[in-house]
Amino acid sequence: MSRIGKQPVPVPAGVDVTIEGQKVSVKGPKGALALDIAEPIEVSRNDEGAIVVTRPNDERRNRSLHGLSRTLVANLVTGVTQGYTTKMEIFGVGYRVALKGSNLEFALGYSHPVLIEAPEGITFAVETPTKFSVSGIDKQKVGQISAVIRRLRRPDPYKGKGVRYEGEQIRRKVGKTGK
Repeated sequence: MSRIGKQPVPVPAGVDVTIEGQKVSVKGPKGALALDIAEPIEVSRNDEGAIVVTRPNDERRNRSLHGLSRTLVANLVTGVTQGYTTKMEIFGVGYRVALKGSNLEFALGYSHPVLIEAPEGITFAVETPTKFSVSGIDKQKVGQISAVIRRLRRPDPYKGKGVRYEGEQIRRKVGKTGK
C-alpha cells in the first residue's frame, strides 16, 4: 500500500469539497480549483469529512497513480487555504526587476528589457530591485512561471550571475588559470 496514498487529506473549516465521479472541486477563502483524477483511482469522503483516495488493485500503474492523486488533492486544499509562494532573487551588476502593472519587467544584461506577463491566478510582488516573489493558489502554475522566469538568465556557474530561487546553492566552477 502506498504510504502517501493511504493517508486521508484533512479538510479545514471554510473549505468546500465537491466530488463528482473523477472530478474533485475545492473552494476556499483564496479561490476555487478543480482536478480530474485518473480513471482507476477513486476519491471519496470518510466519516470525519477528510478526503480518501483508494485504488482498485495493486497493478504497477495504479500504485504509482495512488500516491500522485492523493498529493494533487492535498495540493488543491493547501492552495485554496494558504496559497503558494516562490521567492526569487537576481544576482549580477545592472540586473534588476520592476513591477509594471501586474507584469514583471527584467533588465538582465540583454539589449532590451524582458517583460513577463502574469497568467490568470498568478500575482507578482517586488520587495527590492533584486528580490521578488511569485504567488498563486495553483502549485503547478506557480512552479511553472517561476521556472520560466529562472530560464530567462540561468545562474552562471563561473560568476553566479542570473535569476535563482531564494536559498538556491549554485555549484561554482573554477575559471581558467593564466600562464
